[in-house]
Amino acid sequence: MEFAQHIASVQGLSVIAAALLIGMGGLGAAIGFGLLGGKFLEGIARQPELGPMLMIRMFVMAGLIDALAIISVAMGLYLMFVGNPFLGEIFKAVGSAT
Repeated sequence: MEFAQHIASVQGLSVIAAALLIGMGGLGAAIGFGLLGGKFLEGIARQPELGPMLMIRMFVMAGLIDALAIISVAMGLYLMFVGNPFLGEIFKAVGSAT
């Protein structure tokens, strides 16, 4: 019975970790895009002649922000659906204890 409780505990905490990865990744990307867009508009309003240069740099930064969010979401989904590496450690511990 103790073995089943450990498995349930690990799976429950893994789901919470995956939810935090997905949620915080999305929230961070949303905040980043908001700040990036606001600063871009401020820069265009101050010096309109620098618009093309600022737009290129904005798109590069948007790609970096989006890449970090996608990595976070991918890790969270991997943890939920593909495999839980923490369960393997519990099975190893039980196998060595018997």
